Amino acid sequence: MPPASAAREGSLLLGVVVQELEGLAPSVGHRETGDGCGLASQGLSPVLDLDFQAKERTSRSQPRDESSDPEDGRGQPALGRTSHPRRAAEVGYPHLRTNRVANSAPKPQTPSQTWKAFIDNHVNELVSIDFFTVPTATFRVLFVLVVLAHRRRRVIHFNVTEYPTAAWTARQILEAFPEDTAPRYLIRDRDRIYGECFRNRLKDMGIIEVLTAPQSPWQNPFAERLVGSIRRECLDHVIVLGEKHLRRILKSYFYYYLGSRTHLSLAKDAPATRVVQGPEAGEIVEIPHLGGLHHRYERRAA
Repeated sequence: MPPASAAREGSLLLGVVVQELEGLAPSVGHRETGDGCGLASQGLSPVLDLDFQAKERTSRSQPRDESSDPEDGRGQPALGRTSHPRRAAEVGYPHLRTNRVANSAPKPQTPSQTWKAFIDNHVNELVSIDFFTVPTATFRVLFVLVVLAHRRRRVIHFNVTEYPTAAWTARQILEAFPEDTAPRYLIRDRDRIYGECFRNRLKDMGIIEVLTAPQSPWQNPFAERLVGSIRRECLDHVIVLGEKHLRRILKSYFYYYLGSRTHLSLAKDAPATRVVQGPEAGEIVEIPHLGGLHHRYERRAA
């Protein structure tokens, strides 16, 4: 609108407003304090309408600043919302921060199955191997390799050496699984003892290696639990004199472990199933193992 026409319209409008106010002055002055009626009388309605129309024409004549009233992607005004979380924190309103960036980020996909689910689903096809060390009375350090089947916690094979190598370890796997008895999966850690010779032997036997994460012994729980049981129930109570002595001790312990030691996960049964004996089978007899360190109790007829 040109400035001249805007000025003429403004003066004309002002004249109308002044005339209306002059006619309403007497009625406004006689209103008492605390009157429950509306604050504006009916005569003020034309004045308020004219004032609203004037503001509307003024807003239409001025160009709109898009930055003062930004709109979001759906066409709705963002009035009353802080679109920048850093600015909201600076002005002291952290609760006005928006999580638009966080909510729009893609959610990480969960793996197909967890490590525990893998072990439970393939328990019949899994074996674990692990090394542990045993000091002797002559300050030598011996290395023990154990091969454990997950299905019934059976110790399939073990051996002792002072100088373990990849070739020696590969030979132990061949002795543990002769002919066509090899399992499908073998769980082991990332020890350097399992070198190229060992990996080639597993590949030739059709065994798939399953490596645990670095410094994560909990991912090989069956073998770690077995090693702990051997230490607590046997080796912590004896003094090992040498390699042959240690081999003889472990052979005696595994005989007790497979035939007599019960497991909660096996419904209090041993890896080699024990027969449940009733009172009619006879009196209870005590059978010592490991020189009396452990005992087996069963019923025998008199």
